[in-house]
Amino acid sequence: MKKNWRRNVKCMVFAAGFALALSCTAYADETTFVSGTSVNGLGISNMTVDQATQRIADFYASDYKLTIKEKGGKTEVITGPEIGYSVGLPEGYLQQILDQQNASGRLSGPDADNKHRSDMAGSFDSAALDAKIGSLNAISGSSIVTTADAYVSGYQEGQPFTIVPEVRGNNVDREKTAQLIREAASKGEAEVDLEAAGCYYTPSVTQDDENLKTLCDTMNRCREMTVTYTFGEQSEVLDSATICSWITGSANGQIQLNMDQVNAYVQTLAAKYNTAGTARIFHTVTGRDVSVTGPFGWKIDQDGEAQALADVIRSAQSQSREPVYASRAVDRSAAEWGSTYVEADLSGQHVYMTKDGAVVWDAPCVTGNVSKNYTTPPGLYSLTYKQRDRVLRGQKKADGKYEYETPVSYWMPFNGGIGLHDANWRSKFGGTIYQNGGSHGCVNLPPEKAAALYDLVYTGIPVICYN
Repeated sequence: MKKNWRRNVKCMVFAAGFALALSCTAYADETTFVSGTSVNGLGISNMTVDQATQRIADFYASDYKLTIKEKGGKTEVITGPEIGYSVGLPEGYLQQILDQQNASGRLSGPDADNKHRSDMAGSFDSAALDAKIGSLNAISGSSIVTTADAYVSGYQEGQPFTIVPEVRGNNVDREKTAQLIREAASKGEAEVDLEAAGCYYTPSVTQDDENLKTLCDTMNRCREMTVTYTFGEQSEVLDSATICSWITGSANGQIQLNMDQVNAYVQTLAAKYNTAGTARIFHTVTGRDVSVTGPFGWKIDQDGEAQALADVIRSAQSQSREPVYASRAVDRSAAEWGSTYVEADLSGQHVYMTKDGAVVWDAPCVTGNVSKNYTTPPGLYSLTYKQRDRVLRGQKKADGKYEYETPVSYWMPFNGGIGLHDANWRSKFGGTIYQNGGSHGCVNLPPEKAAALYDLVYTGIPVICYN
């Protein structure tokens, strides 16, 4: 009987204890989080919403650390206090967790999931963070090695060109790195990995690059190439040693040249072989030798030839060539005008057409009025073009009219607005008419003679005016 009584008492005590436990679980303080509650790994058990809010804020303000993982296992740390760091959870987030715990019976223990994660809105002093980023060893440290592409070496006398291997350094893209760190801090993240995020520069050209190998081979062929310039019977040879001395290396898959040196070489050719603008001796129909100058003649296009020469060198192919000319004469001999040309004897007031060395046409003329300072200028020229039925006009006046308007049937300009043409208003040509009754600078011809000359001349034919 006593044993049964004791057994009943024990059962009653156990039941009462179990009921009390259930009562404590169900009716504990509903203003605090249950045991084991955490947000983003930070414990807030038995805290009110306000206490948890302050706990999280205090932690990130004082204990927040952002670890920067770098190459070679190195790390650097930016702390919350250094950048005036604080965070804010989404509004009402903690209260929502508490409400859910209360609604579900405030369960805790290993079987209850009270671990929560949320995106936090981090705030910080932007200037302070940027200053810390700028002072990181990964950005401004003394041990930074700059990444570089492989390239072909510059010229060394007697030495072949070789491939200089790439450098796999540890320098980072500063802006990409800074942006990565800013975003991590704004999310309250604890770590960033610069290498995994692709912040380090990597070589874009390696020593195994086939294009680079081809370029190196091409540059070595330059060590054996020559460029021979021909100027009639004369020539100039640009040798391989000079060519290679202009090579500074390679970039973007192309041979790089010192263009100042290339330009200087072309300039020496122009100084030696240009004739346009220089004085030359012309043997006239009447047997005199006269000195004439003018735009007609050989003239190298220096910019065009420098670029053309650079392209030739980059091809690494020996060749003979003429330079690019801005203007050309007919012949490379002393008589550059060749054997077919027009000559105007300004003092003799007569024009001659020589074809293949023989005079085939001639006529008296009237040139520019000396008394009015319209004198036709002597010089070496070439016919610009020829045109039928042209109206020649003088300067436009303030009232919109021209100083003169003269229709001609045969227009053959050779010096700007100066040309050969018919003058049907004249009854006489030659002699001294030009001194007081001459033209505005043109060479006036009898109409029938102008017509015959028009059929003989062509664009580019030399026109030589002399006194």
